[in-house]
Amino acid sequence: MGTKYRHEWKHVINAADRIAIRQRLRAVARPDPHTVDGKYMIRSLYFDDLNDTALREKIDGVNLREKFRIRYYNGDTSRIHLEKKCKTNGLCSKFSAALTRGEAQSIADGRIEWMRDDGRPLVKELYVKMRNRGLKPKTIVDYTREPFIFGPGNVRVTIDYDIRTGMNGTDFLNPDCITVPAGDAAIILEVKWDEYLPDIIRDAVDLKGRRAEAFSKYAACRIYG
Repeated sequence: MGTKYRHEWKHVINAADRIAIRQRLRAVARPDPHTVDGKYMIRSLYFDDLNDTALREKIDGVNLREKFRIRYYNGDTSRIHLEKKCKTNGLCSKFSAALTRGEAQSIADGRIEWMRDDGRPLVKELYVKMRNRGLKPKTIVDYTREPFIFGPGNVRVTIDYDIRTGMNGTDFLNPDCITVPAGDAAIILEVKWDEYLPDIIRDAVDLKGRRAEAFSKYAACRIYG
């Protein structure tokens, strides 16, 4: 099966936008079933190389780019995933592999030799890039997400806020690790879909002529180093 690409656009919105869009989405879409009270907390550990390639390519708007992260939700370290997100000419794809807590901690600590012969292609790919390109954990990114789903078009709309950074810390499995607000309190509206975006969702997320703009939570969280 070939790589599945999805359309994606992001927009920085304000508090009034968030209230209005949330109300419109509640009327036409449904919350992701994994939420608690309509939201969940996301913690990610992002990787980059010695030259900060992922950061620089994002800032420069390079058409072909990728980034690795390890992620879990609502503080539940029994379900952790390694993810690679790729962007090709504005289309996105994501690859994922489940990790145990011990495996995630080993990667964060730089103990990676076990990955060389691992049977999961994504784990082995990360190992090769950590060995050959100097890829390593760079920063923790925390935020709250309100996700909505809509069946036709396989649409997913998310509102992300309270973005926090672990600065240079990588102790992401420690619930008490310190994070701080990542600069200005941005609120991010993100819309993803497959072949088409239904008009009912397009209308629900309409921002009255304002254009979508690039935003990277990872880049925002690297402001401290």
